[in-house]
Amino acid sequence: MTVPRQRTEDQVAAMSLRGLVKHFDTRLAVTGVSLEVPAGSFFGLLGPNGAGKTTTLSMAVGLLRPDQGQAFLLGYDVWADPPAAKARLGVLPDGVRLFDRLTGPELLAYHGLLRGMDATTVDQRARELLEVLELGAGNRTLVVDYSAGMKKKIGLACALLHAPRLLVLDEPFEAVDPVSAALIRDILQRYVAGGGTVVFSSHVMEVVERLCDHVAIMSDGVLRMHGPLDQVRGDRSLEDVFVQVVGGRVATGSELAWL
Repeated sequence: MTVPRQRTEDQVAAMSLRGLVKHFDTRLAVTGVSLEVPAGSFFGLLGPNGAGKTTTLSMAVGLLRPDQGQAFLLGYDVWADPPAAKARLGVLPDGVRLFDRLTGPELLAYHGLLRGMDATTVDQRARELLEVLELGAGNRTLVVDYSAGMKKKIGLACALLHAPRLLVLDEPFEAVDPVSAALIRDILQRYVAGGGTVVFSSHVMEVVERLCDHVAIMSDGVLRMHGPLDQVRGDRSLEDVFVQVVGGRVATGSELAWL
C-alpha cells in the first residue's frame, strides 16, 4: 500500500483566500474574495483608492477578522492556527504603526525578542538590515522623528527580521524617495529569487508591471481579474487593462476648457 506524501510548504499556495467577506456597519467592503498566490511569486494587488485592498490584506494576515471566509498562509489557517501562520509571515501594514519612542535598533530588538529569537541573532540581523536600508546601525534617532520614507524602511526591516517565507506589504513604495525605492526593489527581488513570496498592494501601474509576475485587480470590494501578468495584460499595457476593468476615466479633461 502506497502512503501519500505529506505536502510541504513549498508545494502549497503561499496565500489562499477563500470567500472573504467584510462589512463595516451597513457597507460591504469586501465581497467574497477568493485568491491563490503561488509560492515563489511576486504578486501585485491593484485597485483604486477604496477598492478593498487594505481590508483584504488585513484579513489575510490576521489583523482584521473576516465576517465570512478563510485565509491560509503556506497551508496554515490564519484564524485557526495564528502562531504557525504568523511565524512564517512578515507584514508591512498600511499607515505603519510602530513603537516610535524607540530608536531603530531598539525597535528591531523588541520585535525580535517578541518573536522568541535569540538575542545574538537579533543583534546581528538588525545591524545588517539597518546598514543595508541606510538607516544606520548606530543611529540614536527616535522612530517618531523619522521621515515618512524612513518609517517605511524600518517597518520593512521589522517584517524581514525573522526571515519569513511570505511578505505582505501594503503600499511599500508610498512616500519613499527614488533612491530608497530602488533599494527596496532590489531587496525584494533578491528575496523572491531566494524562494520567498511577496504580495504587495499598489495603485502605481509602473511599479507593479516592473516587479510582478502575477497580478490581481480589485474594485468596489470585488476581485475583478487575476492571473499571471502576461495573461492579464495580453497585448495591452497594464494601465489600459486596469482602467477598463475598474471602469474609470470617463472625463477627458476637455470639460475644463476655462483652464
